[in-house]
Amino acid sequence: MNIEETASANLQSHIASNPYPGRGLIIGKSASGDAWQQVYWIMGRSPNSRNRQFSKEGGVLKTEPFDVSKVEDPSLIIYEAMLELDGKFLVSNGDQTRTLYEGLATGKSMKESLATRDREPDAPNYTPRITGMLDFGGETPEIGLSILKANKIDPQFSDRHYYFPYAPASGLGYGLTTYMGDGNPLPTFTGDPLVLPLAATAEETLDTYWSALDADNKISLAVKTIALDGSSSNIVMRNKY
Repeated sequence: MNIEETASANLQSHIASNPYPGRGLIIGKSASGDAWQQVYWIMGRSPNSRNRQFSKEGGVLKTEPFDVSKVEDPSLIIYEAMLELDGKFLVSNGDQTRTLYEGLATGKSMKESLATRDREPDAPNYTPRITGMLDFGGETPEIGLSILKANKIDPQFSDRHYYFPYAPASGLGYGLTTYMGDGNPLPTFTGDPLVLPLAATAEETLDTYWSALDADNKISLAVKTIALDGSSSNIVMRNKY
């Protein structure tokens, strides 16, 4: 099986055939090779989690309530999911996007910036915090991925996993999701980042993943197109509600 076949198999097994991979992100290159892409989606099982939608302004993607009157606890569901800073394009599944942004602004590294954060405090699931960064600050663009997970022996502590993979070929990206599938408690994502496919345009990538995600549990999905030199970006998105 070549890498393209592996990516398609991962899309089928971990996304399309999986009722609940949870929130997910992907960073890679478009199939056309003329841009980078960042993908982010949210899913939900509870009424509070499902009462959300994406909004965008420039390079910023946010989650916000669909019906403000029905918000129960905004602390883990309302946040900036995509931010940009000095040629660095950030995406995450929580308010650690802002933590990373502020750390980078003071000269800290990705690892240093996220050292103050832990897995989400939503026992018994202890949802991982997944974070990605595309950085144009060096000679070549670099991808950084992070997942902060509850320690298997004592979940009050967090295990910190960082990945800095080599830039992928066109049509491929590296992805993380919060869960391996549905369950009570939800099973935390395990293993290395998944290689997943990306289409030629943001709209096509959006259609691919929107179609693959579980119809009942998907909520919102966004794809950011980033110029090969990091000089510009654009977001397309889709909301269920």
